Amino acid sequence: MTDTLPPAIDAYFKGKNARDIPLAVSGFSASAVVKDEHCDHVGPEAIGAWIKDSTAKYDDQVTVQSTTIEGEDVVVLGEVAGTFPGSPIRLRFRFNMQDEHIARLAIAP
Repeated sequence: MTDTLPPAIDAYFKGKNARDIPLAVSGFSASAVVKDEHCDHVGPEAIGAWIKDSTAKYDDQVTVQSTTIEGEDVVVLGEVAGTFPGSPIRLRFRFNMQDEHIARLAIAP
């Protein structure tokens, strides 16, 4: 387990929680992919739209609970609270990093 998030991942969580979309997407590469709820969002513009839409839909906030390194991935367990049935829930955020940027993020239970 590690206590320090890479800057790009830290920016994602800080930006998402603060509703600061430019900050949230600042650490993603130009060809980054986010997989969430069985959909892929490709590139910072699409990722920003996904953050905006999911925030409007769920009014969610993530509290990081733990971080581990698994091979080339940084895996963050977070408690997500919002306006959805079953809130709060724990989700696994699996980040694949390339050159200090987020290349891929998969979110799953």
